[in-house]
Amino acid sequence: MSQQDVYDLLKKYREKWLNAREIANLLNSSFNTVVGNLKRLRKAGIILFKRAYQIVEPAGKRVVYLYRFKK
Repeated sequence: MSQQDVYDLLKKYREKWLNAREIANLLNSSFNTVVGNLKRLRKAGIILFKRAYQIVEPAGKRVVYLYRFKK
């Protein structure tokens, strides 16, 4: 799995914000591999990202990063 695979997936779902775990599931790849590729794409300014909160039971909420194709 490469950065190109992540980029192509985000391009396919260009209107949706996806987190790293969702991307890993869609690509049938490991979470850590996807996070590394997203980090490189973020550094290059190729994709958009934002911080969000996800509700997790019973712990409450946690910070997640959401990613989207840059138009």
